[in-house]
Amino acid sequence: MKVPIKELRETLVCLKIIQKRNWFSEGKLAPLLLENNELVSIFVASTKTATGKSK
Repeated sequence: MKVPIKELRETLVCLKIIQKRNWFSEGKLAPLLLENNELVSIFVASTKTATGKSK
């Protein structure tokens, strides 16, 4: 479960670089940034749940 979180965080960094360089309009990047953050939250919560149940 930790690998997808790492990949999503790397993707977030790439999206922020793209945002700073103005390669795409904010309207196109905003939904991607939001979805990335939501996916990170989902995976973090899943990891916490899985860790809690294994103890």
